[in-house]
Amino acid sequence: MRSLAPGIKLITSFSRDSWYRFSILILTFVFYTSYHLSRKPISIVKSQLHRNCSNVIHPADLNITDNDTWCDWAPFDRYNYQNLFGVLDNCFLVAYAIGMFFSGMFGERLPLRYYLSAGMLLSGLFTALFGLGFYWQIHSLWYYCLVQALNGLVQTTGWPAVVACVGNWFGKGKRGFIMGIWNSHTSVGNILGSLIAGVYVSSAWGLSFIVPGIIIACTGVICFFFLVEKPEDVNCTPPQHHESVEQEPLLRNASSNEEIFNSHTSTAVEPVEDHTEAISFGGALKIPGVVEFSLCLLFAKLVSYTFLYWLPLYIANVAHFDPKEAGDLSTLFDVGGIVGGILAGLISDYSGGRATTCCAMLIIAAPMLFLYNKIGQNGLPTTVGMLLWCGALVNGPYALITTAVSADLGTHECLRGNSRALSTVTAIIDGTGSIGAAVGPLLAGLISPTGWNNVFYMLISADVLACLLLSRLVYKEVRGWCGYTTRQRGFKEI
Repeated sequence: MRSLAPGIKLITSFSRDSWYRFSILILTFVFYTSYHLSRKPISIVKSQLHRNCSNVIHPADLNITDNDTWCDWAPFDRYNYQNLFGVLDNCFLVAYAIGMFFSGMFGERLPLRYYLSAGMLLSGLFTALFGLGFYWQIHSLWYYCLVQALNGLVQTTGWPAVVACVGNWFGKGKRGFIMGIWNSHTSVGNILGSLIAGVYVSSAWGLSFIVPGIIIACTGVICFFFLVEKPEDVNCTPPQHHESVEQEPLLRNASSNEEIFNSHTSTAVEPVEDHTEAISFGGALKIPGVVEFSLCLLFAKLVSYTFLYWLPLYIANVAHFDPKEAGDLSTLFDVGGIVGGILAGLISDYSGGRATTCCAMLIIAAPMLFLYNKIGQNGLPTTVGMLLWCGALVNGPYALITTAVSADLGTHECLRGNSRALSTVTAIIDGTGSIGAAVGPLLAGLISPTGWNNVFYMLISADVLACLLLSRLVYKEVRGWCGYTTRQRGFKEI
């Protein structure tokens, strides 16, 4: 008998369930990468909408009345342009934060495939409409604010839906590590969005939005044709979400022997009844740990999104790079975020302490932010190193909470088999975090005219508050490591 080719041996060594699980990871990774790819251009284009025009060579046939603002794009040619940028960011982020609390409930009640597909198509439309303002010569602040707000609303379809889909397919074993890798879609999307926007920012900034809009619309079409929401839909084995022991410590991991892609993860577990009713908003808040992690994410996301929207402008102003170079350099923060998210997931899986892992990284992040502001611009090697460190420490806890922690809480044992809670829990946690995401860039816009030092003091304060909000859960995890047991709280009704 002839031996099979090595590639075929590799393919056949994985079960049908494993291939489906792998495809779900790839698809949801691409989907949410496109969401973040379409959000990033505004941060790159800011430094083009308002520039120091006195250093720009103007055409000979152009009649110039103001040498400092002739090359700026109205209405961002005013002296309070930083405040206007803050308003523009907040139109998106406030709409996103409000919509997120409702998005999870819609996600529990609507088919995820339709919900995600519609969300990505509409996101592509509104992202492109912002860029078309360049070609249509629109100089109305209200137009850009309206487009940003509508885009913020439809972008809320993404996160609860992709986390719910991944949670439907994967159990708790090594969840932190696998979701740490998977959650790099956030940073990959930011990097691609920065690079794509940077290509067009100096020549025709409208394309910096139109091209990402086309990309996310195309992924919406792919979602419609290929996404499988649950293993049961294709006769695959559902995963094991919690252990069969009577009492389980908060957010403890399953056995390390569980194989992530193995279809036999739930064969030793009796099937539980799937509740037909989706969880209520109040019921989700009663799940142990939801409130603490939600409030922690509020401040962690405040820091992360301030960097997301203001870092390229900060680099351009302080280090005096041109818009494209500042955008390219800012991607290093997201590269560090990829490493930080994977490390946070790996450490939390090994230690069994999600809260402790987040708290430790937040503690180290505070002095690192201070150092970046003081010495981060002292030469290119220092800038690169500090951006990587800050990205890892800031985005590590943010990535862990929005992925593994959300999935753990959405499939918590106290839910007694209610498989429809994951999207609502994810929406509550990320919705609360999105309030911080809205407040951070707004505060940066208000504070930055007084000096960038004050912006960093604000970020450090938020980082410390995020750490303090996890203190009770950290104490609980440390007691568990020391051999103390905590009685599981009851959960009568959802």
